[in-house]
Amino acid sequence: MSERLIKLLNSFDPTLPLSTAHTIPSAWYFDSELYALECEKVFGNTWLYVGRVEQVKEPGSFLTIEVAGEPILVIRDETGTLRAFHNACRHKAAQVINEPCGHASKLRCRYHGWTYDLQGRLRGTPEFNGVENFNKDEQGLPSIAVDTWGPFVFVHQGTPIQSLAAFLDPFPRMTEGSGIDTLHFAGRRDYVLECNWKVFVDNYQDGGYHVNTVHPGLAGALDYSKYRTDLHGMNTVQISPIKPSNDPTVNKVRTGTHAYYWWIFPNLMVNLYQGVMDINLTLPLGPNRCRVLFDFYFTDIESDEARRFNEQSIALAHQVQLEDIGVCDEVQRGLKSRSYDTGRFSVKREAGGYYFHQLLARTLRGD
Repeated sequence: MSERLIKLLNSFDPTLPLSTAHTIPSAWYFDSELYALECEKVFGNTWLYVGRVEQVKEPGSFLTIEVAGEPILVIRDETGTLRAFHNACRHKAAQVINEPCGHASKLRCRYHGWTYDLQGRLRGTPEFNGVENFNKDEQGLPSIAVDTWGPFVFVHQGTPIQSLAAFLDPFPRMTEGSGIDTLHFAGRRDYVLECNWKVFVDNYQDGGYHVNTVHPGLAGALDYSKYRTDLHGMNTVQISPIKPSNDPTVNKVRTGTHAYYWWIFPNLMVNLYQGVMDINLTLPLGPNRCRVLFDFYFTDIESDEARRFNEQSIALAHQVQLEDIGVCDEVQRGLKSRSYDTGRFSVKREAGGYYFHQLLARTLRGD
């Protein structure tokens, strides 16, 4: 680690009380050396959500994803064991599987035809006779820790110091009985933002501070005066009572008594309403860009009435996302202004944002 990077990391003090704390410096949002450290220390050494259990339910079923430049493959082998691998052939590093999900009886790289079984063992190396000091048994796909909770699949590219259950706690406990296990996947929206991944998390974690100004439609359904943020381990939850809205569409698709907005370090957001769950996954594409995946879940995805409800709910979430994209892209540009370095937090609203910065800083430093 360079002296410059050490100085940049030490320029943020995560021990201050919220009332005197400053945000992480603006350079943390576009510095290439710090971004490389995030890829190693955060995304390379943390439990990460990568997909849905239903995608890898049957033997041979798989899903793929790229997280901070690392291609990852999750597959259910012939014995029913769930496995995860770095999705890069041991020959010339082409991806072994290129589809986002599907079914396979073997893993065959399309570049030179090297073939692996579903347990990641190298089985076929065409036209490789005569190569010396080459042990096929040592050239299997490197494995990654993988585990599941509820409908979610997580991987850990490093050596986990705690189980997935411990990492997620108290999210599983506090959502028990919320009906997550009865919800069905209904679709995905994919967005690319011209901002650092942390800008999107900051926006999510501001305790509703921007809802009234950026999301007028959603604001009508939330009782902002009773909106609160609770901090727990490696996650936070923002809770707001739901009130009748003047917008009939919003009022129809955001029902129940409360909205719950869970964030799980570093990049997973779970929005829970009555009979509705939206998953936001923020994937870094470099220091200045990120990809946000929205997955939508509902209690009923079969009846005509339910499909109309679900379409309206997705449309509302899409509108909220478009509003967030506009402000997040704007913030990224402002962070590069020579006039800006750090900001302050609203004590009333932004405890979650500071908590995110504290966890991030401690992870990067190895505290």
